[in-house]
Amino acid sequence: MEFAITVPKGSDNSYSLYKFWIMSRIFLLIGMGGFIGSIARYLTGIWLTKLFPSAFPYGTFVANIIGCLIVGIVYGLSERYSWLTPEWRFFIATGLCGGYTTFSSFAYENIQLFQGGYYLTFAAYSISSFILGLGATFAGLFLTRI
Repeated sequence: MEFAITVPKGSDNSYSLYKFWIMSRIFLLIGMGGFIGSIARYLTGIWLTKLFPSAFPYGTFVANIIGCLIVGIVYGLSERYSWLTPEWRFFIATGLCGGYTTFSSFAYENIQLFQGGYYLTFAAYSISSFILGLGATFAGLFLTRI
């Protein structure tokens, strides 16, 4: 993602301080979004594991699909209406969705399924995550263009 910086008039030192302030603000927004997203993902996992006890990791699966849908909606709305500032996009897409979705858990859970001999579940989880993740992102973009 790119972020446009308006350069204030003044010396090189003031530009460096301004750039530092902008980057610090972006890091803080991403961090706050990631904090919220990580907790939401953890709670999603607990809730879905209790709701659907299974070898299939529903928590990570659902979090990844919902996160893909939200990213599609965020970028679709940004492109169509310019409603979201770059700061909001950083907060929601990079921070919140980045914390909510997780490829590392997805990869680890797939290895666990494979090593545990759950080959059909491994294949279903891998293939459906990929297809539905792309589909959800596309759906989010499509919904904002209706």
